[in-house]
Amino acid sequence: MENPVITLTLWQLALAFTPVAITLAILLRWSYGIGHALYALGRMLVQLLAIGYVLAWIFGADNGQLILVVLAIMLCASVWISVGTVPAHRGALLLAAFGAISIGGGLTLLLVTQLVLQVDPWYLPRYTVPLAGMVFANAMTAVSLAAERLYAELGHGDAWPQARLKAYQAAMIPVTNSLLAVGLVSLPGMMTGQILSGVSPLVASRYQIMVMCMIFASAGISTALFLTFCRGRVMTETTPAAAQ
Repeated sequence: MENPVITLTLWQLALAFTPVAITLAILLRWSYGIGHALYALGRMLVQLLAIGYVLAWIFGADNGQLILVVLAIMLCASVWISVGTVPAHRGALLLAAFGAISIGGGLTLLLVTQLVLQVDPWYLPRYTVPLAGMVFANAMTAVSLAAERLYAELGHGDAWPQARLKAYQAAMIPVTNSLLAVGLVSLPGMMTGQILSGVSPLVASRYQIMVMCMIFASAGISTALFLTFCRGRVMTETTPAAAQ
């Protein structure tokens, strides 16, 4: 017998803030200040409530063109953020980051939604939008780490092959660690959400395996493409000794 999803009332949600209030009291008592924490909490509330309404509208619209617009916005935002670790070089790297994330993340998303899950219609929002968020976010993080590490290593005098290798290895550390920790240290968000909604843990684990493969591939492919695409730009910005 399947258990129904527990719907949170506003009162129940308010109770969840009890330990939050305790934490704020500790911060205040220790004179740390709670301004930044209150700002973060307030922003979290606004963002999550807003995205809830937005996603409800998107899911209800059932429009393929609208989903493409949403995916384009997600892609552009991830590209912009990905090169934020090297603001001085952001303009020079934007095109490389866009090509890398759109190809590496886009192809991975296409494979998962159209061949693995075989969603029908192809743009089914409740699958496409959340999975796209996971793909682009992880590709974004990997590219961001690679960009920062690449310039750091070139600045230390490393030749291009060595700097590229170190940048790629650094970019893959978070996703590799998540593969090692999943099931032992943590139950990832998607699997936890499915279990809470009443899905069998066996089914949820299969979905999570798919997601972990998707995340690893999108990060690895996007980072490799980024380091390939940006070489020409980077070589013109660095000293000849570091760029060769």
